[in-house]
Amino acid sequence: MKKVILLLLTLLFSSNILYAQKDTLSVSGLLDELLLLEEQDAELLPGRMIPTQAVLWGKKGLMRNFGGFELTPENREKELKIRRTMLTAHQVIGFATLGGMIAQGVVGSKLYDGDYKLIKTHQNLATGLNIGYFTTAGLSLFAPPKLIDERQGISTIKIHKALAVVHLSGMIATNILAQSIRENPDLRPWHRAAAFTTFGAYAASMIVIKF
Repeated sequence: MKKVILLLLTLLFSSNILYAQKDTLSVSGLLDELLLLEEQDAELLPGRMIPTQAVLWGKKGLMRNFGGFELTPENREKELKIRRTMLTAHQVIGFATLGGMIAQGVVGSKLYDGDYKLIKTHQNLATGLNIGYFTTAGLSLFAPPKLIDERQGISTIKIHKALAVVHLSGMIATNILAQSIRENPDLRPWHRAAAFTTFGAYAASMIVIKF
């Protein structure tokens, strides 16, 4: 079973890198399109952005106060390259975090079976997972916005984002319950349920974006 999981992660990771490289190459041809949009008095930013993107990259966003990030076609091309780099890092660190979650699940199960010598390993893995998880989230939340709005209807990106709400909530609940267990051991089943829910939603969000 472990070999199957490792093989699946390897295939997903490899296809993810190839996709990222292909998408990066497409950014270089966007300047002509951006210049055309400016000539047509079209918007250089999408109509809808998440709040973190709007605060940083909106028309009056914080980044617009720095030289080199004024809202122009040339700078938008640069922003799209930055976006691609950040999202590639988001995907790579995301897969590493997924691997950490699998390891944490194995260690956590042994703890529940009474192997308490692994408690320090469990705590160290938890620290690493939190760093990896929230770094992954930050790279997505603070990346420059795409050029156009998402199409109407259901898409893999929208499913990915919906699952992100689930695993973010689960990650926060898992951390809160981990602290509460020290005072109330009866919360262990809830902590475990939150952790598995987080893992399930996180793994699904990684898979759906590829398939």
